[in-house]
Amino acid sequence: MFATATRNFVQEVDRGGLLIPVSSLNDTIALLTVVVKRKRFWLWQKAKYIPTDFTLNDILTGDAPIKPGVTETDFIKYDGTFGDNIQATVDANFNSANVSLEGKDSSKLQSSFGSLKKEELEVQKLLLDCKERISPQFPSRILDMSHGLIQQTKEKRRRVFGIVKERILTTQPCSVIEEVQQGVQFAGGLSLCGPRCTKVSLKENGSLSKDSNITMEIPVLTPIAYSLIELEVKQDGRYELCLMSYTSGFLEVDGLACEGLASVGAAASGNLHLRQELEQLRDHFQLLSSLPATTRSSLLQQITQVMVDRLALASLQSVLERMCVDEAPVVEDDTTTDSPNQSVRAILDLLEQSGQVDSRRALSAFHLITSAMDEMTNDCLSLLGMFCSLTVLPALELLVQCVSGKGELPLSSAGLAALTEDVYEKTERLFASSNVSLMRDGSTVKTTISSRVCPALVLCIAVRGLASLAH
Repeated sequence: MFATATRNFVQEVDRGGLLIPVSSLNDTIALLTVVVKRKRFWLWQKAKYIPTDFTLNDILTGDAPIKPGVTETDFIKYDGTFGDNIQATVDANFNSANVSLEGKDSSKLQSSFGSLKKEELEVQKLLLDCKERISPQFPSRILDMSHGLIQQTKEKRRRVFGIVKERILTTQPCSVIEEVQQGVQFAGGLSLCGPRCTKVSLKENGSLSKDSNITMEIPVLTPIAYSLIELEVKQDGRYELCLMSYTSGFLEVDGLACEGLASVGAAASGNLHLRQELEQLRDHFQLLSSLPATTRSSLLQQITQVMVDRLALASLQSVLERMCVDEAPVVEDDTTTDSPNQSVRAILDLLEQSGQVDSRRALSAFHLITSAMDEMTNDCLSLLGMFCSLTVLPALELLVQCVSGKGELPLSSAGLAALTEDVYEKTERLFASSNVSLMRDGSTVKTTISSRVCPALVLCIAVRGLASLAH
């Protein structure tokens, strides 16, 4: 809840800028705090930022601390209310199940941060302190490369150091209020086949509702956002500050600068860039399509359930990412039926028992889908979750091909028959939330990427991946 509020704040006041939302009230965000920036597995994923319990002075050699000046200014007064009202009916026809869902979802998040202030390091003074002699006995300060934080960070790939150069703070007690109303009516038949062809059948009609109203009181001087200066760290402990926003830090290991993966480049633009990126990922989609039909059907059912639970999706994405970089997965042993760990465990079991397909490659391909979903906004993810059926997904895949292709598609195309007026309206919202506009022009639907390509690429990857399971 707090993380959602701070993310909304940053999107409103500094979209595409340098501010990073604080994700937890437990994070220590002081000026000069060392933050580890972890670049992600896929090129288009946003980096993750991990605040540490140390400041720059803690990892420097010598006893004389750096004491740069600090300026404090009023920032803005901020009160924001964000809400969704979603109503949909979905008929999902899986390999061994027919499920009809009618859902209503209403949510409102009110963030009353009030008057905010900004604390910022005097970068010129910081630069001088880092470069000049502190005293005749101490030359330019260097990092203590034997420090535990540096040693542990060097062992991981795609990590760089940054220090907090500015932070946005509350100046008065404030609150975050979340109101959620959810209702689902479902009906259908489900048939499951397990080992030794044991069969279980379930037929059920029912409804599920959930209401919640949560208020979180935020104390004075709580950081809600911050920005960094990244560090270029040499193997001998010498370091440089990355003073320009387009320069990235690195951590040199054995004479090599481990900068991690670069972000999506801008060599190509629009649909050409999408086509190039999707072409590079084609093998992952083909691998998902080649999974046994029962496995694909079960995976589509499981991921459809996970999509509606942000906690479960984040947990699944984290586990898959660790497995893809040869780290042991950590899934808590929890037998509660509504625990997100149950869905994570079920998906891992399906991928590891994927028949004739190499399970490692299957994990990587499925990780591609969850990584894309994890980058989506809540609104985009909610809308996509409505379309996880064998009838609608092929239509979305055709629109994705249109976005990455010529940008035009006849409405008479057989695959678009599932786009009824109501479904088409929600499809427009889905694509618009990813910077893609759909426009009907007579008997043709036209697609245009309205601004940044990355959100459109994320949507295209998620749709192609889900459609591969539905083939």
